[in-house]
Amino acid sequence: MIDRRTAIAGLGCAAAAPALARAAAPQPVPAGDPANEPAQWVALWPDTPPGAPPVLPDEQIVERSADPARPDRIMQAITAPRMAVFRPATPGGAAVLIAPGGGYRHVVIDKEGFEMGGWLAQRGVTAFVLFYRLPHQGWAAGPDVALADAQRALRLIRRGHAAYGIDPERISVMGFSAGGHVAASLATGFARAAYAPLDAADRLSARPDGAALIYPVISMRADLAHPGSRERLIGADPPPALELAHSPDGNVPADAPPFFLLHAEDDDVVPVGNAMAMREGLKAQRIAVDTHFYAAGGHGFGISRAGSKPVAAWPEAWLVWARAQGLA
Repeated sequence: MIDRRTAIAGLGCAAAAPALARAAAPQPVPAGDPANEPAQWVALWPDTPPGAPPVLPDEQIVERSADPARPDRIMQAITAPRMAVFRPATPGGAAVLIAPGGGYRHVVIDKEGFEMGGWLAQRGVTAFVLFYRLPHQGWAAGPDVALADAQRALRLIRRGHAAYGIDPERISVMGFSAGGHVAASLATGFARAAYAPLDAADRLSARPDGAALIYPVISMRADLAHPGSRERLIGADPPPALELAHSPDGNVPADAPPFFLLHAEDDDVVPVGNAMAMREGLKAQRIAVDTHFYAAGGHGFGISRAGSKPVAAWPEAWLVWARAQGLA
């Protein structure tokens, strides 16, 4: 466990959580909004993550906001995959693994990560913000590297449920943009062997109990995909079989969890057709799905950047859905 003020300057594990070996130390970063700083950090992998390239990518933190009161940091390159933990004063027994977006170019820290983590903790939900590895940076797992991190993270949360005060059958995943692809890949590919087992945690199921996809990247078809995410995930000219293998809408298992989908129809970055395709894939397998399309909202609004548009109400809509599922 590390002090809140240390922010992303180091890694730590909760004293009461399962013991984990230290991973490579990330670069320091100034603290952001004190109201949205994690209570602790948990490393995903012992020592260097599996399948590391000969030269590890160099983690860099970039601040994109000119307003000190509204930080908008991103992490470019992930050398030490980890989770930032937001713990409520009184845990309600539910947990959410959050996968921020970033087009598989970087991982967003604040608007799709820490802000959501703080919001959930205020409502009794224990939140884990996932900093997953990026597929174009030389990891041996290639397009499966973020899925491997998501599977490992879900298993570690499930293994440590007693220490966190959560029910191991009330753990859901939430993803934004490219993080929506990570979340959808986990919620449809939880049974895939994305990495070699390491310890007792890896004997546990990686299946989330619910999945919320917020303006998600889904399809890898050239006519529908977000171009940058597609190229960084599977290359500039992938064969159709590879496109299909990494399009969660075409790989929904019969035992997938219930889904919550949200997208703005005027999204000019990730076409709304991605959420529509995911809905069709879920319906084909008779998986319960709650869908919310908004006429206006654009892309990347996170939890606090939708202004006065109706889409700004989406967190409450998710909360209603999650409570109905027993996930909040």
